[in-house]
Amino acid sequence: MTALEYRHVQVARDGDTVRITMNRPDRRNALSGEHLAELLASFRAAGETDATGIVLGAHGPVFSAGHDFADVAARDLLGVRDLLTLCTELMSTIQSVPQVVIARVHGLATAAGCQLVASCDLAVAAESAGFALPGGKGGWFCHTPAVPVARAVGRKRLMELALTGDPIDARTAAEWGLINRAVPDAELDTAVDELLARATRGSRANKALGKRTLYSQLDRPEADAYALALEVMAAAAQLPGAREGMAAFLEKRPPVWPD
Repeated sequence: MTALEYRHVQVARDGDTVRITMNRPDRRNALSGEHLAELLASFRAAGETDATGIVLGAHGPVFSAGHDFADVAARDLLGVRDLLTLCTELMSTIQSVPQVVIARVHGLATAAGCQLVASCDLAVAAESAGFALPGGKGGWFCHTPAVPVARAVGRKRLMELALTGDPIDARTAAEWGLINRAVPDAELDTAVDELLARATRGSRANKALGKRTLYSQLDRPEADAYALALEVMAAAAQLPGAREGMAAFLEKRPPVWPD
């Protein structure tokens, strides 16, 4: 798949940097199966280049609203499992490519959108950005998004995010360790480029090896965590509460919880 074939992603080379930009603003950059596949393909392709850095950004008012409920609601158990497997593969690829990957976050990053941010090596957010794992106040808990978020913010803060479902602002996200820093909106691009420039100094091969080794150390329990969370989240998509929550969202009405 070449950049010209992407429907939901824009890819551009800028010197030593590959910029991957989600371009589904009409759907709040929701992560459908097709969108996830394009992101995975673009990261794999970028990983094979001689670029030293990758910037993940988004067009539109929202960074990413997470999984596309229209896609999820149309799938059976096996279909949701396939979707979550694809999403998990994307998150793993972001961490396995040799380049430094930095998230450029504006607007809301919720559920799997928050998972994307947590999975990147680095993240800088505009002060207007927000972050949430909203499944805790809905019908479909954020099982898989919680895996990398937990490793960024720690147990108690994860529990607050996951159980309340309430968003935190960018300054709080920086204090909690979900992102590296929050900056005024007008300074977002400058801050992203400055951090990326510092993070990509030195030997490219050395950096790639260092990144791989760091994740190997830090994430040995994560594979097991993902295996469990993926199965639970796929199964949970079939529960009445999840179905009702998705239906209410798609029909633009208040949910009537069955449980």
